[in-house]
Amino acid sequence: MKRTVVVIAAIIACAAGIAPAQGCSAQNWKDCKGKPWVIGATMDTPVGEKWWPNRLWGPADEAGATNWYTKPDIIQRAIAEAKTGKVYRLGRPYTSNQPAFANRQFVMRIVGTPTGGPFGANMVVYHDEFVATEIGQTGTQFDGLGHIGVAINGPGDHNEMRFYNGFSETEIGDTYGLKKLGVEKLHPIVARGILLDIAGHEGVEAMEAGQEITMTDVRAALKRQGMEDFKFMPGDVVLFRTGWGKYWIKDNAKYNSGAPGIGMEVAKWLSDEVQAGVTGSDTWPVEVVPNPDKACVFCAHTHLILRHGILLQENMDLDGPARDKVYTFLYVFSPMPIAGATGSAGAPLAIK
Repeated sequence: MKRTVVVIAAIIACAAGIAPAQGCSAQNWKDCKGKPWVIGATMDTPVGEKWWPNRLWGPADEAGATNWYTKPDIIQRAIAEAKTGKVYRLGRPYTSNQPAFANRQFVMRIVGTPTGGPFGANMVVYHDEFVATEIGQTGTQFDGLGHIGVAINGPGDHNEMRFYNGFSETEIGDTYGLKKLGVEKLHPIVARGILLDIAGHEGVEAMEAGQEITMTDVRAALKRQGMEDFKFMPGDVVLFRTGWGKYWIKDNAKYNSGAPGIGMEVAKWLSDEVQAGVTGSDTWPVEVVPNPDKACVFCAHTHLILRHGILLQENMDLDGPARDKVYTFLYVFSPMPIAGATGSAGAPLAIK
């Protein structure tokens, strides 16, 4: 009987010119209205209303939230955190056996041993290295604004494949480097950093893959850290420790299998309340993988990067500050200004 009713309802809907509901999917993204990653009342794009021009930085901007770091008061707030001179390296060494997303590779060769020499009466010799890698997307990596986009009309329409500030694939794409939104357009980052030790709050060495960090977790971690009344401010760098780094190199299959991380609730907090400049984690995606909602694939990436220009720092080593209970610090990172690159390698620092 139920099946008959459903069939009749579908026939009536078709007769009335109403398409049967398909459900939220890549083929029917307009049916995703109301999902956590959909912003605004209109489905102009698969993530809701158009996000361009950027409301903070204007229609031509290519620096995103790193614009905060051109403001002297934000720099002074950051520098004030460096009180003891203790330095923590938050990046990991780059090695050929490090875990990597999909088929990315990191390959280094010393060409000749030595590469050149001896020269002169002092018989000098030297070494050079040759590195082949996705320079912005391996190891401790920093996602730039040209890294993540949304295909509004599917894979074939480059005019409607949109990135930060609405730039299209037609405008930015090039085999020899992005024509817009390259990482060289970003400003050096000198910010107040805040560490949220979610694994510490959970009382575990490492959280589980697919375990989402919620605002309840954020508040509980702040309370545990004696920061219950802490006031976040625009331009802050907010880092999440999950303990997932324990699997780095020791169990790459486990590390790559998924990750704990933030979902849309925390992503919206970062963009709307904190107005963060950068967020990061000791995982490869920062956000939770797999997402509890199977229709959501890297939706925190799209919300933070393309909608708000907030950059992501991934595969970090956050154990040192957590061990020493250093939860606020001067955070310093200058993206490698490789023209047209989608991201950056490098060694972010926390200075207390």
